[in-house]
Amino acid sequence: MKKKAPANSFGVIGLGRFGMALAMTLAKAGKEVIVLDENEHKVREMRQYTDFAFVTSELNEEALREAGIQNCDVAIVCIGENVGVGILTTMSVIDMGVPRVIAKALTTEQGAVLKKIGAEVVYPEKDMAYFLGKKLVSNNFLDFISLDDSVEIRQVLVSGSASGRSIEELALRKKYQLNIIAIERDHKTTIEVRPDDRLWEGDIISVIGKVDAIDEFENEL
Repeated sequence: MKKKAPANSFGVIGLGRFGMALAMTLAKAGKEVIVLDENEHKVREMRQYTDFAFVTSELNEEALREAGIQNCDVAIVCIGENVGVGILTTMSVIDMGVPRVIAKALTTEQGAVLKKIGAEVVYPEKDMAYFLGKKLVSNNFLDFISLDDSVEIRQVLVSGSASGRSIEELALRKKYQLNIIAIERDHKTTIEVRPDDRLWEGDIISVIGKVDAIDEFENEL
């Protein structure tokens, strides 16, 4: 598959667990990131990573343009819970001419609507192996979604030295600057990841971070 040109500016709309981890990872990778959310506390937390973090109570086109979303190479709409707002916001971003628009969905029905209006769809919190396992890249991991050539979300199959160890013991954030955003076990996915959660052979963890760091972690397994 032909690689897309590297993206340098990203808009992250919605700072839930997925949006927050995404925005932090992109900012730490040196990308220009614009973030928007109605929660002042979350926006304030993001200001240590980007100067372009804005509180907005409405996600209409005027608010999006004021934040500068139309200037982004990629915009990710991380509003899965409020279906109507997520769809309308995605439509606005597409109408503004952003080259690549990715939208979070919680159900296949929601995803179908988002695809129909022209967005790429991700399901970060439900059935990730089925919906987002695009291809088997190696013996150990599934490709989840590449945001550009340096940052991606990847599903990693737990094996070897990682089996039986807790998230805290693995110390992925300290060693590799990686965040675990979900764990899949026995065809069930949880996004409530705690430091004392123990991983076992056959678990699939979804990690977000720089490609080289994920490669290094995968090679350690």
